Amino acid sequence: MQVPASTSARASELRDLLRYHDEHYFGNDSPEIADAEYDLLAAELEAIEAEYPEIATPDSPTQRPGSGSAPSVFSEVSHLQPMFSLDKAFSRDDLEAWGTRIAKLVPGDITFVGEPKLDGLAISLIYENGKLLRAATRGNGESGEDVTANVQTIAAVPNQLVGSDIPSLLEVRGEIFMSNDSFDDLNKRQTAAGDRLFMNPRNAAAGSLRQIDSAITAGRNLSIYCYQPGAVIGGPIVSTHKKTLEWLSSLGLPVNPQVEVLVDLEAVFDFCLRVEAQRHDLGYEIDGAVVKVDNLAQRDEMGHTSRAPRWAVAYKFPPEEKITVLRKIMVSIGRTGRATPFAVLDPVFVGGSTVGVATLHNEDEVARRDVRPGDSVTVRKAGDVIPEVVGPVLAKRKRGARKWKFPTACPCDLAQPLVRLEGESDHRCVSSDCPMQREQKVIYFASRGGMDIEGLGEERVRQLVNAELIQDVGDLYALTFDQLVGLDRMGEISSRNLLAAIEASKATELPRVLVALGIRHVGRIAARSLARNFGHLDRVALATTEILVDLDGIGAVIAESLKAWFAVPTNGALIEKLRLAGVNFEGVTVEVAAADPTLAGITFVLTGALENYTRESAEAEIVSRGGKVTNSVSKKTGYVVVGDNPGSKRDKAEKLDVTLLDEEGFGRLLLEGPLQTEGD
Repeated sequence: MQVPASTSARASELRDLLRYHDEHYFGNDSPEIADAEYDLLAAELEAIEAEYPEIATPDSPTQRPGSGSAPSVFSEVSHLQPMFSLDKAFSRDDLEAWGTRIAKLVPGDITFVGEPKLDGLAISLIYENGKLLRAATRGNGESGEDVTANVQTIAAVPNQLVGSDIPSLLEVRGEIFMSNDSFDDLNKRQTAAGDRLFMNPRNAAAGSLRQIDSAITAGRNLSIYCYQPGAVIGGPIVSTHKKTLEWLSSLGLPVNPQVEVLVDLEAVFDFCLRVEAQRHDLGYEIDGAVVKVDNLAQRDEMGHTSRAPRWAVAYKFPPEEKITVLRKIMVSIGRTGRATPFAVLDPVFVGGSTVGVATLHNEDEVARRDVRPGDSVTVRKAGDVIPEVVGPVLAKRKRGARKWKFPTACPCDLAQPLVRLEGESDHRCVSSDCPMQREQKVIYFASRGGMDIEGLGEERVRQLVNAELIQDVGDLYALTFDQLVGLDRMGEISSRNLLAAIEASKATELPRVLVALGIRHVGRIAARSLARNFGHLDRVALATTEILVDLDGIGAVIAESLKAWFAVPTNGALIEKLRLAGVNFEGVTVEVAAADPTLAGITFVLTGALENYTRESAEAEIVSRGGKVTNSVSKKTGYVVVGDNPGSKRDKAEKLDVTLLDEEGFGRLLLEGPLQTEGD
């Protein structure tokens, strides 16, 4: 069956969109769309790839269990066993369909276990002879960030297990989260300090866990519930998930008390409804319920796909909805000039918090939903993250209510025209002097996903802009103590701390600088690829489109965006201002690091644990010989190095006929180089 060109193009567009939002959700801890909207995009891509498997790619977001790789101040470590995502169910029919599928895989009755689905951050804890050895985030499912020092500050995480059944090795999975009370307390402290507020407890927990200074993590009052083991050596033999949780609890590991054994699918659905009804009474945020097969032997028979176990499913709660009055529609301007309409509402309590504004996305969405100032409207917290207006309650519409028209001028003081380009759904302010864009660019530059300048939150940036102390991000590095100390709520200590944070950001490596510049479509994955291949911002700026599109994680859209950004004279002036301020423009490249280029031009993927190499040392051996290490297997991959407990990358390599190397073969390759064939 020939794949329609429009379908292939849509699949490619969906992959780019999902990767982009993965970076913001997992990497920057700042989602731009609701979970429900993300799920719809993912479901659309899954449906296309199921109908046309020939266009599915090994690195598609549908084929991996977690976020993509991202540059980080934390070292990357491999999980002893892959950390999978869960397939989702949104209705009783979905749950029953899942139950029917797994019933065909095993004989006999199936008993289930249910528990609330925490909206936090997945973590892997490794204990050796009962002592906490390492803690790592889920990352891409195969490897994550080593956050051991920060996790050790969490009071609920035991540094030493207790009891008599302690295994010699235990890898346990859990969810780190922040309680609602701790979240409210944190934002009160952020407000008092003039720092940016966190959007929700999930993002607060993720940002707190990934602090460079573990003392900051220690002050954030994080919690954890452990939900299952990974790799285990020693310990008791248990036959069910419920008994496994009881054993983990006996070791001193926190386990959610809301776990229930469920005898059939009817009980499963009743459990999901009960958890949904009490979701705001638990003291922490949840977005669904997790249902697992209780019998461990049955689980083994059911197995897993490349990204999710077949024996578990996440039942996602429908977004909560309330009715309120839409008073007016206004427009905000983002860092790229994007004009986003939003509704100003009579405050209403929905999804666990009070909502006063809600997004309307763009002009077409306002027209499609036909919401008008003065309407009674339905509001929901889609995915418990971003409030949105669903639509009007037409029965309550007042006679004469007029349709809203998109403004023709930017709401900034300059009143520049708002332009909607052909083929786009968004309006944009095209003025490079727009003060609203400048403000948002500085906020983004200083954010956790950018230069991570502590103490430079939204309110502080607005204060500096209003005081006319900064026009662009380059001006941050010219701020003086005398300028700051005279501002409201900026005493001597706060001023010195902010200047020290700005000074420290100069040492940030190239991947973060590329992200912080706010180049459209350039996220953390693309930034790391650029840094690895060019090693300096100047070389990125000079790279041709032809060279850029051939790089992993770039592609035509990002390449064109890069060339367009560097072609703008004001951006060139900004680069020079940052250079004179002493901002670091360098990063380590794979190509120039090679002292013995026997592996030049060869791409490697590492999966599983090696006996004589850590992940870092194996990568260093490859890089020192001119090779490159990536996290996804493709037809361009030269070798996949396979250790103990390999993940799905080995299966992908076999399907693509990529050469597999065990540890012995890998060592031989490092010593002798690739085998040469006649004619080479």
